[in-house]
Amino acid sequence: MNASLWAGKRVLVTGHTGFKGGWLSLWLTRLGANIAGYALAPPTEPSLFALARLDQKMESVIGDIRDAERLARAVREFEPQIVFHLAAQPLVRYSYANPIETFEVNALGTAHLLEALRGAPSARAIVIVTSDKCYENREWPWAYRENEAMGGFDPYSASKGCAELVAASFRNSYFATPDHPTRGAALATARAGNVIGGGDWAADRLVPDILRALERGETAAIRFPRAVRPWQHVLEPLAGYLTLAERLWNDGAPFAEAWNFGPDPAGERTVGEIADALCRAYGDGAGWMKSGGDEPHEAHLLKLDSAKARSRLGWRPQWSIFEALEAIVDWDARRRCGEDVATTSLAQIDAYERRMDAAEHGASTPGAMI
Repeated sequence: MNASLWAGKRVLVTGHTGFKGGWLSLWLTRLGANIAGYALAPPTEPSLFALARLDQKMESVIGDIRDAERLARAVREFEPQIVFHLAAQPLVRYSYANPIETFEVNALGTAHLLEALRGAPSARAIVIVTSDKCYENREWPWAYRENEAMGGFDPYSASKGCAELVAASFRNSYFATPDHPTRGAALATARAGNVIGGGDWAADRLVPDILRALERGETAAIRFPRAVRPWQHVLEPLAGYLTLAERLWNDGAPFAEAWNFGPDPAGERTVGEIADALCRAYGDGAGWMKSGGDEPHEAHLLKLDSAKARSRLGWRPQWSIFEALEAIVDWDARRRCGEDVATTSLAQIDAYERRMDAAEHGASTPGAMI
């Protein structure tokens, strides 16, 4: 990361009280940015936002992304230069029970933010975070590229496809494009894989579900152990978002498009393989079993092609899936022992940055995450 670029920049993070938003906000504090957040109250108890005391490190506005007037007022008052949009309803199973809320938050909420930003002369770089599930999943063995069709079987996936279409429409109509390079901010979308890391307590997610069960001394129940997903530590796509924002800031319209940030092929693992590896890292005889009964449909095969981000942004994954799982277990163990969560998280960010720097200079950095 270019710390000199970020120092003092006014950066707005929507969804800062969530898992990914919390990690991104911590990273931005490390880079010296002046951060404001707009989001609902933390969605879980405990939460990374509360444990890391992020309310003391940034300006925090608790508000609903569906409240267009309040959101627009927050944008006007903060005058952001760089924006990361992570506020979302992020859960597939929740979307089956609450489809209207899911579409309102993920699609209309994105439109509300972009409407506020097209009237914000301070904004120069905007990254809209969606999901790998935005693609029309044909369950084929090839990885999806950025020019594949949008789609979505379930309400969550479809809502993320809608968010991509909303962003593309606003970009073509109001923001910078190669044909109109000086028309407003440079707007890009970012699609990541299945993101894992310490500080995630969401329901119906594999790693949090397993860790909760193991902490209670129970056997974790897994819904679809044969499903293949592109697994990656949360710092991997966040590094991509930050790198993308830097290029939008420096170069503008040529980078104002969609980007995939997925793992290496070695990170494309079945749910069962991830559960096995996590239980081994946890130790103490940890194990899992397949859950019984009918379950709502979820994709069984999904892969991302990140060749464009590698080639044009110089971004690439740094931690193997097994290093990622070890980092999660270490983070959780330190938290349960009472160590300071912000310190632990920033130490992992520091270790990740060292790996990035070493990779850039052709070196390797073996050893522990912290």
